[in-house]
Amino acid sequence: MAKVRPDQLARAASQSLAPIYLISGDEPLLVQEACDSLRHIAREQGFSERELHHVDPSFDWGQLHTAATSLSLFASKKLIELRLPTGKPGDKGARALGEYAQTPSDDNLLLIVSGKLDSSTTRSKWYKALDNAGVHVPIWPIDPPQLPRWIEQRMQKAGLSADSGAIDLLASRIEGNLLAAVQEIEKLKLLAPEGRVDAELMASVVADSARYDVFGLADRALAGDARGAVKSLQGLKTEGTEAPAILWALTRDIRQLLQVTSLIEQGKHPDWAMKQAKVWGKRQGLFGGALRRLKRPHLELLLRQANGVDRAIKGMRNADPWDDMLDLVLTLSGTASLQPANIRLGLKL
Repeated sequence: MAKVRPDQLARAASQSLAPIYLISGDEPLLVQEACDSLRHIAREQGFSERELHHVDPSFDWGQLHTAATSLSLFASKKLIELRLPTGKPGDKGARALGEYAQTPSDDNLLLIVSGKLDSSTTRSKWYKALDNAGVHVPIWPIDPPQLPRWIEQRMQKAGLSADSGAIDLLASRIEGNLLAAVQEIEKLKLLAPEGRVDAELMASVVADSARYDVFGLADRALAGDARGAVKSLQGLKTEGTEAPAILWALTRDIRQLLQVTSLIEQGKHPDWAMKQAKVWGKRQGLFGGALRRLKRPHLELLLRQANGVDRAIKGMRNADPWDDMLDLVLTLSGTASLQPANIRLGLKL
């Protein structure tokens, strides 16, 4: 399958729009921006209808065939979007995607959005079936050495300039959370009307950030401290922290736990597996404890829960995202949030 970097996507798609796109990765902000870019180009080229499907274990893959063959009353061209959070469609999904790829229609554009794909997935039949018709846009996290430059570019787009001390301070505070960086930059736009940000102003903005930080919440959940994690979640909500920023931190840890689990199942040493998953320092102890109580089925359930929270945040589910987030935190902490019911009620936000 042809691969395109995110920064190449807009130009490549504008020049020649492929019938199938696969955008994969664990960095929500960059994945969302890549999807938005492709949707915009698709609209410009006449794909004015969008049909969205979320893939879970109960998903009927016949819906893909129906979506591809049904005529629209409102548009001649249609964007079909599949959300595949695990990156694993299963046997039925693999067959459905393979059949779709054999005869893609010029009137349909298929966009598959998934989490990070492991090496076994990129060798799978369904991935190879998309080879002739598809374009893969893998999204990689911003590595720590690249983060200051990314922040600088983001601030420039927002009409801001900052000295190196201010940029380094923000980079150290967000710890790789790009959504948090964007939120801080939005604050700075209001606090720096002339567009200049120095280390002193940055320090004041960072100091005003949530006392209950999202990373502390994730650490308490990993440690199995359900009450402490819920207290952190309540504090973050009260202080106005955006739900996507919290979900990012929790989802990152769940995906890392799954990656470590997969490597250990392949016979790798746990310490080596954690380094491969970029789990460092004291967090290795937290991950080790979490992995003793959270096996693969629990982690896959957590990933589905996280996807449900994301849909609730975006208004795609008739549910309170904070209630769903509470359930996610409790499950990650090892507490059966719905049984007995009084446990959940006692911890309710």
